[in-house]
Amino acid sequence: MTGYDEFRMLVDNAAEAGLDWTGPPAVERCSMSCSDGLTVRGLRWGAAPPELVLLHGGAQNAHTWDTVALALGIPLVAIDLPGHGQSDWRPDHDYRPGAMVEVVAEAVEEWAPGAEAVVGMSLGGLTALCLAADRPDLVRRLGIVDMTPGTDRDKSESIIDFMSGPDDFDDFEAMLAYTVGHNPHRTEESLVRGLLHNARELPDGRWVWRWDPMRGWKMTGEDGSSAFDGLWDKLGQVSCPVRLWLAGSWSVVDDADTREFLNRCPQAVVTTVEGAGHSIQGSRPVELAALIDDLLAVGC
Repeated sequence: MTGYDEFRMLVDNAAEAGLDWTGPPAVERCSMSCSDGLTVRGLRWGAAPPELVLLHGGAQNAHTWDTVALALGIPLVAIDLPGHGQSDWRPDHDYRPGAMVEVVAEAVEEWAPGAEAVVGMSLGGLTALCLAADRPDLVRRLGIVDMTPGTDRDKSESIIDFMSGPDDFDDFEAMLAYTVGHNPHRTEESLVRGLLHNARELPDGRWVWRWDPMRGWKMTGEDGSSAFDGLWDKLGQVSCPVRLWLAGSWSVVDDADTREFLNRCPQAVVTTVEGAGHSIQGSRPVELAALIDDLLAVGC
């Protein structure tokens, strides 16, 4: 399978979501060198200064937001987190939210310093949380998709199982079959597009992930510490408007997590998206776009 064009499939995103297609949108790759010497890349939508920053989850990339971006129709930037998509892999393979927040802050400061909101899903959601606590000047409104600091290995077992699977596959069909089996809330057509963005073909015909297969993303360290240690306290430092959007069909957030989230962040509003899986932007993108639009309208 050759001739990958990362923007060619946007018409298919629009068709599947029932969105009007008036021609290719204004979207391009952006790239910058960060203070750690590594390169971070992203997708810039629209010609005007970005109004929104989007951060994807673990083992995903900026293209996970394509349908949401099409539905919103506003200038925005979707960032490939370190070790994901087309951004460089970290030599230390450390992809904890607290380890990535400084680089993400540099990217937001460069590409979208005036953004009205930062929205992150899963790992990107907790990274956005850290950004809101550490750099409130860059996060005027915060949206988190199906994640809290209380998410642990048991709650995210199926995600960890997926990420702990093979690092390479004999062909694209084998990789697709593996992915379909782990994503019951997604259409096969959307997963095909997702894989073309999230994997690449080697010269010998095998397929490998674009994300760093090293296990620096895992939930616990060798010393038994959690990858999310201290993030509940970080949440308590966030003062901007906050929205937590939960998946109605399968979520990594339980009722106790939600109660603690509201206890730590009383200004937060929690909404459940019925029929959505953990990656709400993949299973219910138009509904999520409407929720993000509502967040952008909230007064600060």
